Amino acid sequence: MGNKKQKTRRVAVQKLAQLKRLVSLKDNRLKEKDRIIKQVKEDPTQLKVIEKPKSSSALFFSYNTQLGPPYHVILDTNFINFSIKNKLDILKSMMDCLYAKCIPYITECVRGELEKMGQKYKLALKIIKDDRFETLPCMHKGTYADDCIVNRVTQHKCYIVATNDKDLKRRIRKIPGVPIMSVSLNRYTIERIGDSFEPMSKRS
Repeated sequence: MGNKKQKTRRVAVQKLAQLKRLVSLKDNRLKEKDRIIKQVKEDPTQLKVIEKPKSSSALFFSYNTQLGPPYHVILDTNFINFSIKNKLDILKSMMDCLYAKCIPYITECVRGELEKMGQKYKLALKIIKDDRFETLPCMHKGTYADDCIVNRVTQHKCYIVATNDKDLKRRIRKIPGVPIMSVSLNRYTIERIGDSFEPMSKRS
């Protein structure tokens, strides 16, 4: 009885081996580990098509020709709140930072964010209602300001973004020619202005 079982098993193994020889090692019916995957070699002479975002016509080499006094500064909610906490006058501190006239801009979604925050941010709302603050209309739905600011400065390279938000800063740094203003050590600091704005000495 035992010999019969062994014989049957041997016959089954032999048949399986024959079947494997018939099935190609590249056959999709085989498991991935048993299958030989053919790797397509790239032709070095073939041209590669790479899609890149269109560069702004305002960028001349590494300089942004649309930047210059008076500076147009878009403020986000975070920056306004940091300015209040550090007791900084927004307009005066901007001029002290850039040594030139600055025009602060508030998007409708930033205003909406401050209104949603309630009475705690009443002072911030009072500050941005000043006539010297310009309002930028928003065409999008909702009040999420970060996407709005990123889209705006991507399309129009004439703005400086004022924010202390780490995620927003990271996103703005990926956009060439857009400087970032932030609150640090009880004053405003500017980064990337040298990469964005051509110094006057080079223009003459």
